[in-house]
Amino acid sequence: MSETNRLNQQIEFIMEIDKLKKVYRRSFITGGERLENDAEHSWHLALMSILLSEYALVEEGEDLDLLHVLKMVLIHDLVEIDAGDTYCYDQEAARDKAQREEKAAERLFNLLPPDQAREFRLLWDEFEERRTPEALFAAALDRLQPLLLNYHTGGRSWKEHGVTLEQVLERNSLTEEGAPQLWAYAREMLGRAVEKGYLKKG
Repeated sequence: MSETNRLNQQIEFIMEIDKLKKVYRRSFITGGERLENDAEHSWHLALMSILLSEYALVEEGEDLDLLHVLKMVLIHDLVEIDAGDTYCYDQEAARDKAQREEKAAERLFNLLPPDQAREFRLLWDEFEERRTPEALFAAALDRLQPLLLNYHTGGRSWKEHGVTLEQVLERNSLTEEGAPQLWAYAREMLGRAVEKGYLKKG
């Protein structure tokens, strides 16, 4: 492949992923004036990865590969350009989520030159499979971030969708696998959310 063709493919991908800014999630940004988009979510996770990396669960004597985590959190939602955002508490929409996202991954990552297409696909698969410390930590942050937004907007999204404490605990308990201290913090926060009327018990 010529350098010109390689660069053209990379630029095409860069412009395609700009569409992530138009994919809206169900969480409201701080202040509550509008919903958060996927690009903002990914940016927020990247900064959280840097700030909270000390809380990642790793084997004694091992170090977290922070660059690897950053790559995962920045690309994990790119598939939603095609597949759309699936609300985590929508069981009906979740039924074909894996198929929609798999198809999107095939199209989007293959816009890149083969070596980068392979790297991005492996990163996306690793995030989805949650088997490495880096993937578990990235997934923990992906769960924590909307909890923080929900709490700091008075539970607005939880209330609008009738979400219960039990649903939130079930959905987000895997946070403990990647960052036990962050899960402990989240549980305390959820307790306060119930006390304040932001989140109801089932």
